[in-house]
Amino acid sequence: MTEDNNDKARPARRDDWETEPMPEQHETFVLNRSFSDKEMSALRHGNIPRAMEDKWFWYMEGSTLWAHRSWTGYCIYQIEFKDDGHHVVTVNRNPEQYTRTSVEEDAESLNSLLDWWTQNSYDYYNEWISETHDTLKKAGKL
Repeated sequence: MTEDNNDKARPARRDDWETEPMPEQHETFVLNRSFSDKEMSALRHGNIPRAMEDKWFWYMEGSTLWAHRSWTGYCIYQIEFKDDGHHVVTVNRNPEQYTRTSVEEDAESLNSLLDWWTQNSYDYYNEWISETHDTLKKAGKL
């Protein structure tokens, strides 16, 4: 992790966080979605977590976004953005790193994350609350 006070002003880079590569156990699917120039700019800027509740570190290299869990560094999603809106997603399937096994559930979760990440101001705390609520609801705790 860098200790650069200007981190917010520059895009996130791979070496800003301790990360793991995408494991050999993975699956790919196509995410059909369009992004505005402003949304792509937010994704290209990436995110370097600044609080425990901020569960994601992401950065872009070329046209590929790498999304890692901040606490473990595990690579969960790799998204290769395509001009035609048919983006190729690689998702982690190592059960010791990531427990989801359904492409449908991953597409839903990833779309929700992308909605958060492309807001004018990324609000990690409200994302964390929303994700916690959804998890509790699926577990029948709410």
